[in-house]
Formats: sequence, structure tokens, C-alpha cells
Amino acid sequence: MTLRERIQTDTTDAMRSGDTLRRDTLRMVSNAAYTIEKREGRQLSDDELIAVLVREVKTRRESIDAFQKGGRDDLVRKEEAEVAILQDYLPQALSAAELSSLVDEGIAATGASSARDLGKVMGWLSPRTRGRADGKVVSELVAQRLAAADLGAHDRSGGH
Repeated sequence: MTLRERIQTDTTDAMRSGDTLRRDTLRMVSNAAYTIEKREGRQLSDDELIAVLVREVKTRRESIDAFQKGGRDDLVRKEEAEVAILQDYLPQALSAAELSSLVDEGIAATGASSARDLGKVMGWLSPRTRGRADGKVVSELVAQRLAAADLGAHDRSGGH
């Protein structure tokens, strides 16, 4: 069963069971995917659909931050419930150890040696972490590792 089929089946099940939050959340994802498909004139692959899900989760997390600042706990709870629903359709998240190992592998594979190589490493990591780790967290981890490599190289060069 493709991811699309699973979402459609679960939407139908939510309609039958009266789970309006799940139904509406899954419909929003389907509509976002449909909009992209219409624009591109083709059906999205599962990987592309995962990217849509990741975007939807990111949007909701940004909304949660805004609602928390505005003291709207009712809306925070709704957005958090939607995130939980969407995460059911994303691949298993990477553990901190798995992510750390992937970052090291990415740095080695791209030959990155300084902070200037962040984009190169992120390009290598993105397809491997999509839907499995927050891009912001990945980017910060890569930046930290590259900064440490920069400092090490700077120290070895006699401080120049």
C-alpha cells in the first residue's frame, strides 16, 4: 500500500468513525499534495509526499510557537494533536546517535573541512534525513562539527 493509499484509507476510516480532527488533518495533507500535483502535472512519489508531510508538520510547529506566545493554549493543543497525526505517516525518527553518525558520514563523504562546506554536507544529508529529523537540528549539528573542525585546523596551523 502506498503512502497516498494509506492516507486515503485512513481519511475514509476517520470519516466513518466521526474523528473530525484526523479527517480534517489528512484532508489538508491530501489537498496540499493535490495542489502540487496539479501544478506539476504528475502524481507525487512517496518521497515527495513525505516532503509535503514534513512541511505540514513544520508549519504546525511554527503555529504552536506563535500560539504559545499569544497564550492560546486551546490552539496549541489542536496543533499538537495534528502534528501527532501527521507523524504517524512519517518514517521512524532518527535517534541522536544515528543522526550523529550520519552527520560524521556526510562530512567524510563530502570531504568537508570548514563551515563554508555546510551546504555541501546538507545536500548529502537531506535525502537521508528527510522526514526522519528536523532540518534545523541537522544543520545546527553539522555547523557545530564543522566549526570544531575549523578550530582544530586553526590550532594546527599555529593560530593563523
